[in-house]
Amino acid sequence: MGLAVATHVLADALKGDDDPEHLDYLRDQFRAINELLAGEGLPAHAEATARGTASERSRLGGVPYSFVHYLRRAYARARQKPDEALTPVAEDENPADDPAVDQLTYMFESQLLCHSDCEGYYVPVDFEEVLFPDDDSGLPGGMVGSSNALLRELVYVAPYLGITLVDGQLTDAEIDRLSEGFDDDAALYREKETWLLFYEAARVSVENRTIITFC
Repeated sequence: MGLAVATHVLADALKGDDDPEHLDYLRDQFRAINELLAGEGLPAHAEATARGTASERSRLGGVPYSFVHYLRRAYARARQKPDEALTPVAEDENPADDPAVDQLTYMFESQLLCHSDCEGYYVPVDFEEVLFPDDDSGLPGGMVGSSNALLRELVYVAPYLGITLVDGQLTDAEIDRLSEGFDDDAALYREKETWLLFYEAARVSVENRTIITFC
């Protein structure tokens, strides 16, 4: 079992046109998200009904749930001690128990950390603080994040993972280099694999105006 990350769920459902109940569910979810946004004085989101020009260059699709905590630890440490190099998680260490993760999570300032690691949404509307829907909203995960804010956090942590960006953008050549290093012996491979999955989803979400779905 692991975390699957998707974009264009409505566009794909409309293209398939074989599950009216699923379409109704998605529309109800997006309606609830817009009600949440409106309650915070934020602009509404109009979910894309067709795939846009941006496409995900990563073929990962998902990662084990535990990998998410490795990336969160990396980001928390980079924020807490920006002048220090990132060290890999020790064999007997649980990345979720890192004090930096605990401290930053409960400041509610990071949308990478303050989000369910198994379900929920990031919406391509720019806001700084994670949103908390009411229990009766029907939205899974307990929190809704901003794809824009998530993308900024991923850009910030990239150099700590040894990922080179050009003007904040990930090149095809760098994706190829990263993908060659996804094996159990590579340093920070869990962090890098999760970073690439999230970065590509966030980039496509912002460019194509499509919600990121965790499931």
